[in-house]
Amino acid sequence: MPHVNIKHFPAELSEEQRARLAEAITQAVTSALGCRDGAVSIALEPVAKDVWNEQVYVPEIVNRKHLLCKIPNY
Repeated sequence: MPHVNIKHFPAELSEEQRARLAEAITQAVTSALGCRDGAVSIALEPVAKDVWNEQVYVPEIVNRKHLLCKIPNY
């Protein structure tokens, strides 16, 4: 039961954009993990720029670097 939580700066996405994003992520996850698409859940979580470092960068990236598949270059 893979769950993908995408934290991002707030952005206005149309329903069509959200659906295309969800479909692309679902395809990648099912291909990589060999699960059915009905097992995948996806959340989009906007995080304000002014709290990004304390809420995302330090706890999710710096402190959990060993779990990252891709490291940011910022």
